[in-house]
Amino acid sequence: MSNSGHLIIGLGNPGPQYELTRHNAGFLAVDYVAAQRGWSLNAEKWQGIYGSGRLGADRVFLVKPQTFMNLSGECVARFVDFHRIGIEQILVLHDDLDLPMGRIKVAAKGGAGGHNGIRSLIQHLGGSDFTRLKIGIGRPPRNEQGMPVDRYVLSAFSEEELAGFNSRLPLIQEAVELFIEQGAGHCMNRINGLVAEKKL
Repeated sequence: MSNSGHLIIGLGNPGPQYELTRHNAGFLAVDYVAAQRGWSLNAEKWQGIYGSGRLGADRVFLVKPQTFMNLSGECVARFVDFHRIGIEQILVLHDDLDLPMGRIKVAAKGGAGGHNGIRSLIQHLGGSDFTRLKIGIGRPPRNEQGMPVDRYVLSAFSEEELAGFNSRLPLIQEAVELFIEQGAGHCMNRINGLVAEKKL
Protein backbone atom coordinates (compact mmCIF):
# COMPACT_ATOMS: atom_id res chain seq x y z
CA MET A 1 0.00 0.00 0.00
CA SER A 2 1.41 3.41 -0.96
CA ASN A 3 1.50 6.30 1.49
CA SER A 4 -0.41 9.15 -0.15
CA GLY A 5 -1.08 11.08 3.02
CA HIS A 6 -1.58 11.00 6.77
CA LEU A 7 -4.76 10.11 8.61
CA ILE A 8 -5.50 11.74 11.97
CA ILE A 9 -8.37 10.01 13.77
CA GLY A 10 -10.27 11.39 16.73
CA LEU A 11 -12.30 8.82 18.65
CA GLY A 12 -15.58 9.60 20.35
CA ASN A 13 -19.34 9.14 20.19
CA PRO A 14 -21.64 11.23 17.97
CA GLY A 15 -24.46 13.35 19.30
CA PRO A 16 -24.73 16.45 21.51
CA GLN A 17 -25.33 14.36 24.64
CA TYR A 18 -21.75 13.05 24.39
CA GLU A 19 -20.02 16.23 23.23
CA LEU A 20 -18.12 17.14 26.42
CA THR A 21 -17.80 13.67 27.93
CA ARG A 22 -14.44 12.17 28.83
CA HIS A 23 -14.79 9.50 26.13
CA ASN A 24 -14.92 12.27 23.51
CA ALA A 25 -11.46 13.66 24.24
CA GLY A 26 -10.33 12.48 20.80
CA PHE A 27 -13.14 14.32 19.01
CA LEU A 28 -12.39 17.51 20.94
CA ALA A 29 -8.67 17.28 20.19
CA VAL A 30 -9.20 16.78 16.45
CA ASP A 31 -11.60 19.74 16.40
CA TYR A 32 -8.88 21.87 17.97
CA VAL A 33 -6.22 20.74 15.49
CA ALA A 34 -8.53 21.46 12.56
CA ALA A 35 -9.41 24.93 13.91
CA GLN A 36 -5.76 25.85 14.48
CA ARG A 37 -4.82 24.89 10.93
CA GLY A 38 -7.93 26.47 9.39
CA TRP A 39 -9.17 23.13 8.07
CA SER A 40 -12.93 22.60 7.91
CA LEU A 41 -14.41 19.43 9.39
CA ASN A 42 -17.76 19.54 7.64
CA ALA A 43 -17.74 16.81 4.98
CA GLU A 44 -19.40 13.42 5.49
CA LYS A 45 -18.47 10.07 3.99
CA TRP A 46 -18.41 6.44 5.09
CA GLN A 47 -20.15 7.21 8.39
CA GLY A 48 -17.53 9.76 9.31
CA ILE A 49 -17.12 13.53 9.50
CA TYR A 50 -13.87 14.62 7.92
CA GLY A 51 -11.77 17.40 6.51
CA SER A 52 -8.41 17.65 4.83
CA GLY A 53 -5.57 20.07 4.31
CA ARG A 54 -1.85 20.22 3.66
CA LEU A 55 1.07 20.48 6.02
CA GLY A 56 4.10 21.17 3.87
CA ALA A 57 4.05 18.59 1.09
CA ASP A 58 1.83 16.20 3.05
CA ARG A 59 -1.89 15.81 2.55
CA VAL A 60 -3.64 15.30 5.87
CA PHE A 61 -7.09 13.83 6.49
CA LEU A 62 -8.80 14.38 9.85
CA VAL A 63 -11.66 12.01 10.61
CA LYS A 64 -14.23 11.63 13.39
CA PRO A 65 -16.07 8.30 12.97
CA GLN A 66 -19.81 8.63 13.58
CA THR A 67 -20.45 4.92 14.12
CA PHE A 68 -20.16 5.06 17.92
CA MET A 69 -16.95 4.09 19.62
CA ASN A 70 -17.05 0.31 19.37
CA LEU A 71 -17.50 0.39 15.58
CA SER A 72 -14.96 3.13 14.77
CA GLY A 73 -12.81 0.79 12.69
CA GLU A 74 -15.50 0.39 10.03
CA CYS A 75 -15.30 4.06 9.07
CA VAL A 76 -11.51 4.29 9.35
CA ALA A 77 -10.91 1.22 7.20
CA ARG A 78 -12.91 2.79 4.35
CA PHE A 79 -10.76 5.93 4.40
CA VAL A 80 -7.57 3.88 4.56
CA ASP A 81 -8.56 1.67 1.65
CA PHE A 82 -9.81 4.46 -0.60
CA HIS A 83 -6.90 6.84 -0.03
CA ARG A 84 -4.30 4.05 0.16
CA ILE A 85 -2.86 5.25 3.44
CA GLY A 86 -0.34 3.01 5.16
CA ILE A 87 -1.09 1.96 8.74
CA GLU A 88 2.14 3.64 9.87
CA GLN A 89 0.74 6.97 8.60
CA ILE A 90 -2.20 6.85 11.02
CA LEU A 91 -2.34 8.74 14.34
CA VAL A 92 -5.29 8.05 16.65
CA LEU A 93 -6.25 10.55 19.37
CA HIS A 94 -8.20 8.93 22.20
CA ASP A 95 -8.99 9.01 25.91
CA ASP A 96 -7.05 6.75 28.28
CA LEU A 97 -8.18 5.64 31.74
CA ASP A 98 -4.69 4.54 32.79
CA LEU A 99 -3.15 8.00 32.46
CA PRO A 100 -3.88 10.68 35.07
CA MET A 101 -6.27 13.42 34.05
CA GLY A 102 -4.49 15.87 31.78
CA ARG A 103 -1.47 13.71 30.94
CA ILE A 104 -0.75 12.83 27.33
CA LYS A 105 1.45 10.11 25.88
CA VAL A 106 2.41 9.08 22.35
CA ALA A 107 2.72 5.33 21.77
CA ALA A 108 3.61 3.38 18.65
CA LYS A 109 1.80 0.06 18.21
CA GLY A 110 0.38 -1.85 21.18
CA GLY A 111 -2.85 -3.57 22.11
CA ALA A 112 -6.31 -2.18 22.76
CA GLY A 113 -5.76 -1.66 26.49
CA GLY A 114 -9.47 -2.18 27.09
CA HIS A 115 -10.45 0.68 24.75
CA ASN A 116 -13.30 -0.39 22.47
CA GLY A 117 -12.46 2.14 19.77
CA ILE A 118 -8.85 0.95 19.53
CA ARG A 119 -10.04 -2.67 19.55
CA SER A 120 -12.30 -1.94 16.57
CA LEU A 121 -9.46 -0.22 14.68
CA ILE A 122 -7.14 -3.18 15.20
CA GLN A 123 -9.84 -5.54 13.99
CA HIS A 124 -10.74 -3.61 10.83
CA LEU A 125 -7.23 -2.48 9.90
CA GLY A 126 -5.82 -5.96 10.37
CA GLY A 127 -3.02 -4.83 12.66
CA SER A 128 -1.99 -2.57 15.52
CA ASP A 129 0.97 -0.75 13.93
CA PHE A 130 -0.67 2.68 14.09
CA THR A 131 0.42 5.42 16.47
CA ARG A 132 -1.76 6.56 19.36
CA LEU A 133 -1.86 9.86 21.19
CA LYS A 134 -3.36 8.95 24.53
CA ILE A 135 -5.19 11.64 26.48
CA GLY A 136 -5.41 10.87 30.19
CA ILE A 137 -8.82 10.98 31.84
CA GLY A 138 -7.84 9.06 34.98
CA ARG A 139 -10.08 6.78 37.00
CA PRO A 140 -13.19 7.76 38.97
CA PRO A 141 -12.23 10.11 41.84
CA ARG A 142 -11.95 8.73 45.36
CA ASN A 143 -15.36 10.01 46.37
CA GLU A 144 -16.90 8.16 43.41
CA GLN A 145 -14.99 4.89 43.63
CA GLY A 146 -17.15 2.00 42.57
CA MET A 147 -18.64 3.96 39.66
CA PRO A 148 -18.79 1.65 36.60
CA VAL A 149 -16.14 2.56 34.03
CA ASP A 150 -18.68 2.92 31.23
CA ARG A 151 -20.65 5.43 33.29
CA TYR A 152 -17.48 7.34 34.19
CA VAL A 153 -16.17 7.71 30.63
CA LEU A 154 -19.59 8.79 29.37
CA SER A 155 -19.89 11.45 32.07
CA ALA A 156 -19.08 15.08 31.34
CA PHE A 157 -15.76 16.64 32.26
CA SER A 158 -15.93 18.75 35.39
CA GLU A 159 -15.06 22.42 34.90
CA GLU A 160 -11.63 21.81 36.42
CA GLU A 161 -10.99 18.77 34.23
CA LEU A 162 -12.07 20.60 31.10
CA ALA A 163 -9.75 23.50 31.92
CA GLY A 164 -6.88 21.05 32.37
CA PHE A 165 -7.72 19.29 29.12
CA ASN A 166 -7.88 22.58 27.23
CA SER A 167 -4.47 23.57 28.58
CA ARG A 168 -2.97 20.47 26.90
CA LEU A 169 -4.44 21.15 23.48
CA PRO A 170 -1.44 23.18 22.19
CA LEU A 171 0.84 20.26 23.09
CA ILE A 172 -1.50 17.86 21.29
CA GLN A 173 -1.36 20.18 18.27
CA GLU A 174 2.45 20.05 18.40
CA ALA A 175 2.37 16.26 18.62
CA VAL A 176 0.13 15.93 15.55
CA GLU A 177 2.36 18.22 13.49
CA LEU A 178 5.53 16.42 14.61
CA PHE A 179 3.99 13.08 13.65
CA ILE A 180 3.15 14.34 10.18
CA GLU A 181 6.41 16.16 9.53
CA GLN A 182 8.97 13.94 11.27
CA GLY A 183 7.34 10.59 11.99
CA ALA A 184 6.18 8.57 14.96
CA GLY A 185 9.59 8.01 16.55
CA HIS A 186 10.53 11.67 16.72
CA CYS A 187 7.04 12.63 17.88
CA MET A 188 7.12 10.05 20.66
CA ASN A 189 10.59 11.04 21.86
CA ARG A 190 9.88 14.75 21.82
CA ILE A 191 6.39 14.79 23.34
CA ASN A 192 6.91 12.06 25.95
CA GLY A 193 10.22 13.58 26.94
CA LEU A 194 8.68 17.03 27.25
CA VAL A 195 5.80 15.70 29.34
CA ALA A 196 8.22 13.90 31.68
CA GLU A 197 10.50 16.92 31.95
CA LYS A 198 7.70 19.34 32.77
CA LYS A 199 5.64 16.78 34.69
CA LEU A 200 2.54 17.74 32.75
